[in-house]
Amino acid sequence: MSSNTLVFLIAAAAVAFFVLGLSLTIIFKGHYMKSEIGDNEHMKARGIDCASRQIRREEEALRGRASAPGEGCSAGGCSSCSSVRCENESPKTE
Repeated sequence: MSSNTLVFLIAAAAVAFFVLGLSLTIIFKGHYMKSEIGDNEHMKARGIDCASRQIRREEEALRGRASAPGEGCSAGGCSSCSSVRCENESPKTE
């Protein structure tokens, strides 16, 4: 067996091992791991929120329009906080 073939087989085995390791959650639990801060139940239970949602809540409190947790944009996940504007926000004019 040539050294190129041996290196290729070792690399293929390493890639297969890492793919198997990364998919253990899917194999045993049947779902992807919830690693987003805004979607993870354990982090919600500890009071940890995504940064954009926390900043939005602090800005609303400074303006005097504090919303309860779970209202408005804070009801969505972190991706919705950073990409979608709330209905009550006015568009910025420059």
